[in-house]
Amino acid sequence: MLKKHLPYHESDHVLNLTYNALLDGVRLEDIDLRRNDEAFLDSLGAQRIPDPTTSGDFTRRFDEGAITELMEVFNTVRQRVWRQQPRGFLPEAIIDTDGTIAGTHGECKGGMALSYKGIWGYAPLIVSLANTKEVLYLVNRSGHVVSHEGCVRGSIAPSRSSNRTRGSLVAGDTDFTLTGELDRWDGQACIFSSG
Repeated sequence: MLKKHLPYHESDHVLNLTYNALLDGVRLEDIDLRRNDEAFLDSLGAQRIPDPTTSGDFTRRFDEGAITELMEVFNTVRQRVWRQQPRGFLPEAIIDTDGTIAGTHGECKGGMALSYKGIWGYAPLIVSLANTKEVLYLVNRSGHVVSHEGCVRGSIAPSRSSNRTRGSLVAGDTDFTLTGELDRWDGQACIFSSG
């Protein structure tokens, strides 16, 4: 994404935003607190971190394709870790697909809408490995979408390619019972469970 990696790489920006969220930062401006915290910088072994303006510029360029690529990188590394585990670590992958409501404090953010519960925000779709509680994919969606919208993308691939599973169980509520996909999943030795 960046034409020049001076002074930061994409990974620096992603980690900076991650640390901000983990330390209860809710705005890009909260990064400024970390930039001036010597103990924080020492714990990272960093002389400096990107400032809020630079982070904002990075997030505007971090589009859906870049986010999908980042999730694929995580899943590729995750599969290597799974292959190093002893046999029986993941005998059957249980893929859980569910939507949730993520309220927001902003009033004019792009894509936000009013959910069926009357909450302004987004309705992200989370595809996770229930066995380990690892999030495999996250699809950000407008707050008013139906729960199964976008649920098909990538929900089986990470667990099947680990070469350690006998099969997969895909779990979701009845909204996720998509007939066209059930046949495809069955061909991949997956069982669908709705509840």
